[in-house]
Amino acid sequence: MFRSFSVFNYRVWFIGALVSNVGAWMQATALSWVVLTQLTDNDATAMGITMALQFAPPLLLVGVTGWVADRFDRRKLLFVTQGLLMVLGLIVGILLLQGVMTLPVMYAFAFGLGMVAAFDNPARQAFVSDLVSRENASNAVALNAASFNTARMIGPAVAGFVIVAVGTGWVFLLNAVTFLAMLVSLTLIRAGELAPRPKMRSAARMSDGLRYVGRRPDLLVTFVMVFLLGAFGMNFPILASTMAIEFGQEADGYGVLSSILAIGSLAGALLAARRDRAQMRMVIGGIGLFAVASAVSAFMPVYALYAVALVFVGFATVTTLTTANGYVQTTTDPALRGRVLALYMAILMGGTPVGAPIVGWAADAFGPRAAILFGSVAALVAFGIGFTWLLASGRLHRTASRRFSLTIDETRPISVVAPEEFSDEVASTTPIRLPGDRLPVAPADPQPGDRAAPDRSTR
Repeated sequence: MFRSFSVFNYRVWFIGALVSNVGAWMQATALSWVVLTQLTDNDATAMGITMALQFAPPLLLVGVTGWVADRFDRRKLLFVTQGLLMVLGLIVGILLLQGVMTLPVMYAFAFGLGMVAAFDNPARQAFVSDLVSRENASNAVALNAASFNTARMIGPAVAGFVIVAVGTGWVFLLNAVTFLAMLVSLTLIRAGELAPRPKMRSAARMSDGLRYVGRRPDLLVTFVMVFLLGAFGMNFPILASTMAIEFGQEADGYGVLSSILAIGSLAGALLAARRDRAQMRMVIGGIGLFAVASAVSAFMPVYALYAVALVFVGFATVTTLTTANGYVQTTTDPALRGRVLALYMAILMGGTPVGAPIVGWAADAFGPRAAILFGSVAALVAFGIGFTWLLASGRLHRTASRRFSLTIDETRPISVVAPEEFSDEVASTTPIRLPGDRLPVAPADPQPGDRAAPDRSTR
């Protein structure tokens, strides 16, 4: 489960990311509560607009952000984006403490946060694969999700108590301080031990990533399922905050709900880390579980039972997203990984500007329970799409030895050419066999430095 911790660079990254993620979840909780209770009178639609402004830039800038993540040094790029996020948190914290924050200014902050995150997210996701060897990439992605959700257990609860004790402004200032942990970890990472990256061709474009995904039906299905889940099912700031108010809770009660959601999320991430590789059937199963758990949570009559239901909602959400992220990373050509991940993040986060205002309006017009059920139906549609693809692909079929037994074939990651084989040095020094040349006799045992024969396995 924790095999990536044997790598020094990953250990340093994990610690810095954990501290920074705690601050990020504190800020996300405070942002939702400020808009809902201080800048409006429990206006869920305003929350939906705030989320839309925050998550629209990854979709609008997808043609640039993935190319930047593949073209430039990701470590240096993260220095810039993390520093800018720290500055934004400081500015908002000061404005809140001075009592001059307004809803339009908060909208501008949400949009600025989304602009920086549009470049930060694909670089950060791809950088995780740079820290470890390819065989540990799926494990590193899952542990990264575990860090994210461990922080989700701590951050919202801490934010709720800080808001009640000293006010929301201090939450944003504390978040700014936590970014120092990430900046220090990026400084300590040994650049010479990072996984080699393929040299990007000068003519490389974002359209290369689009064409690559277009030739991969499995990735297309994954992206559609993730879009539906992200757009209509994962609006937890709107749903949890409005449900907290319906149950008569204050900011601390809302923060506790977010932390309880993270208990299931952490369990899902750790179970994903135990698996040898990410599999499409887990993505499909996870989104089906989300549809059921979310629908059940909408009918919970009291606060405590709703909180228990959120554990299963969190487990299903992270099982789906962690497995989908790992599948995309481990089955994508390394030369295109940044651009494909930018598309993945744009679809995941870019669905929010579409869904959040609709879900916020539904919560205002029909109540938060109806909004939750709406997201559950969207997840059920996503499950139907995934299951239909599973049948059409031929992976689900009847077992030959037993009449009524079904089996699902293993969904195997696609073998790709190792990054070092893309280098100009290898291309210029590899001999070309001419007609009539005798094939060399392979040694009985692999020798150090030999390249393995390509795996002809299919998806």
